[in-house]
Amino acid sequence: MMQRLGVIEIILRDRFDFFAEIQAGMNLRAKILDMLAAAFALFAIYGGVMGAAHSPLQAVSSFIKLPILFLVTLIICTPSLHFFNLLFGSRQTIQQTIALVLTAITTTAVLLASFAPITMFFLLTTSQYDFFKLLNVTFFGIAGLMGIIFLRQGIQVVTASDHPESVRTRRLIFSLWVLLYAFVGSQMAWTLSPFIGEPGREFILFRQFGGNFYSDVIKSISQLLFGMGF
Repeated sequence: MMQRLGVIEIILRDRFDFFAEIQAGMNLRAKILDMLAAAFALFAIYGGVMGAAHSPLQAVSSFIKLPILFLVTLIICTPSLHFFNLLFGSRQTIQQTIALVLTAITTTAVLLASFAPITMFFLLTTSQYDFFKLLNVTFFGIAGLMGIIFLRQGIQVVTASDHPESVRTRRLIFSLWVLLYAFVGSQMAWTLSPFIGEPGREFILFRQFGGNFYSDVIKSISQLLFGMGF
């Protein structure tokens, strides 16, 4: 397992060489398996920290559900990016596309895990549920944004030798795909929630359907500001 986690340092330190190897199709299967293992482990750790705010059962539930969230989002969104790129001149294989997207997901997982001590600190020092929930949304947003930046860099390396007109079109597709990815990911997070668990309520594996991620965030912001007297 420790050997698989070594892919994290490679991505962070030598990502352009890593992207060049993806472009050349070098050891794609091994890279994909290593990134899956690393991302699952790091997401599980952060999920456990989130769920610990409620109960041991919630910690175990979030430990399992957070990696599933990103795997399912990967499965749903990657085919659209791959086939639209093929339509506009891409020469990448599906394995190369999966490897590139996993680079973003692994980067996101690493950054989330780096936030875990901060999350644990606020878990131990505050009982404000809405604040804690919005704190985690912020951390996910920062980590996800950095993951997308890494993915964009990877796509630039992999498409460096392609026709310029084709590359410009695919960059537009990528921008639209990022919005799709964010929407699917946030809705999947809502479907699999709760990850933190509302204090004072019993543990539940999944919330009843109704509402959506965005309305819940707006509600939490309003309740936090109202509670602070704004």
